[in-house]
Amino acid sequence: MRIALLALALSATAILGACSSVSLTPVPVEQKNFQRVPPVYAPPATVAAAPAGIATAASASLAGQPGYYTVQPGDTLRRIALQFGTTWQNLAQWNNLSDPNVIEVGQVLRVVPPQATTTAAPPASSAPAAAPLPSGTTAQSFAVTPLAPVTPAKPTNGAPVAAVPVKPASAAIPPAPVASPAPSGPAVVASNLATATHDGIVWSWPASGKIIQGFNGTTSKGIDIAGNLGDPVYAAAAGRVVYAGSELRGFGKLIIIKHNDDYISVYAHNNVMLVKENETVKRGQKIAEMGSTDAPRVELHFEIRLRGKSIDPIGLLPKQP
Repeated sequence: MRIALLALALSATAILGACSSVSLTPVPVEQKNFQRVPPVYAPPATVAAAPAGIATAASASLAGQPGYYTVQPGDTLRRIALQFGTTWQNLAQWNNLSDPNVIEVGQVLRVVPPQATTTAAPPASSAPAAAPLPSGTTAQSFAVTPLAPVTPAKPTNGAPVAAVPVKPASAAIPPAPVASPAPSGPAVVASNLATATHDGIVWSWPASGKIIQGFNGTTSKGIDIAGNLGDPVYAAAAGRVVYAGSELRGFGKLIIIKHNDDYISVYAHNNVMLVKENETVKRGQKIAEMGSTDAPRVELHFEIRLRGKSIDPIGLLPKQP
């Protein structure tokens, strides 16, 4: 019995010794560096192709070149047409626009007839510099608020007019106000006005008053000539009336005359307009009577634009007497 107890004690001691040889420190855990896998994005959506009219209007490489204009924020086809002395119907045709109510910023439009860009003669040395407008130049617009195209006028010579799609009647803009009727009888043409010739165009003063605001190219795109209510306003050069109306805010009763593919002249704030659109006028012809429509005083605001860009009229007009 004593031998059995001794054997049992020796066995217990051996077991405890074995247990004491086992390390009680925790087993080291391997720390793995898990990096956050970035989410996988789908490729960006393909940009929709430009409308057919934009693709065929003109190459972007033509931006800033003579005969082309880059659309700026707030532009409408009608505003651009007035700026270059043409009609929005012509612009729609020259640029193959399927919807004249839709143009995009940065779009390059042809603003002269297709043959004009190849046949136009270079300006004479005596004329002001007529360098192409640099890329990105924003030509001054006539209106200060966007204007939508108006309903095209009916042809007067019976010739067919190319159909141009327009928006539904619910979104249509009413036609422009009708200009003052032209007087009956022969046009009044002043024959005693001093003249000066530039670029083959004979110029004379549109009014005889004092200049009260000169040209600076920024806040003043032309000159302001003082006068009395009803004083005559003359066509500064022969040409064709491309606009006669009062829908362009800030200009009152306004007349725009196109002299050739490069030059137009602008006559604003009239009291009475004596010519109609598409009417041919002679230099020195009385086209309006001076007034103060959309102006704080009686005056004529007169501009000359070379390919849509305002230039100082003093450089083309003869010296004042």
